[in-house]
Amino acid sequence: MSLIVPVMVRGINNLSDARYCAGMGADSLTFRLDPAFADYLTPETVQELSGWVAGVQLIGEFDTLPVDQINALAQQCGLHAVLLHRRRPADELAELLVPALRLLTWIPDMVPEDVDLLLREQAPHFAGFVIATAPDPLPNPAEVIRLTEHARLYHLWLGAGFAPDNLRAYVEAVGPAGIVLQGGDEIKPGLRDFDEMEAVFEQLED
Repeated sequence: MSLIVPVMVRGINNLSDARYCAGMGADSLTFRLDPAFADYLTPETVQELSGWVAGVQLIGEFDTLPVDQINALAQQCGLHAVLLHRRRPADELAELLVPALRLLTWIPDMVPEDVDLLLREQAPHFAGFVIATAPDPLPNPAEVIRLTEHARLYHLWLGAGFAPDNLRAYVEAVGPAGIVLQGGDEIKPGLRDFDEMEAVFEQLED
């Protein structure tokens, strides 16, 4: 399936999700490889899951793991990029063997100038920024305008929940680098409900 915007699906932990999302045209799948996460996966599990899919970028999510261990896992699992949950010094980022994305949290009352400074300072070190979780309440019209401006300056990935109703129209208006979805758990091995995810992919179908 061809989509109007790249889609990243986070937290892949089962074969059903991996094969379904790849088949629906997802651009990238993320795997939690850092033991700091309660639901982290072993590199052997990631290798097994990724062996069943093709044509997608494999991204590892990391929090506190040292860069040398991130690099080792990136090579072992054939990662194309990493998604970092925490800010790291520039010298550490320079040691990474694959491009890095930075996970950010939307802070509704954050001063716009501070947001501009944060993105501007970190942009040289990252391939993009991921704001995967939409806030409650959703950004107001003025904030959406600023979000659109940032999307034009930086590679900004947004969670599907940022769209108040029509995701396709939101994507066309804001112009993010991509849309982020969240993977889920199987009901039992080989059985998974994809109704909600399917509705999102259908909205984004080209």
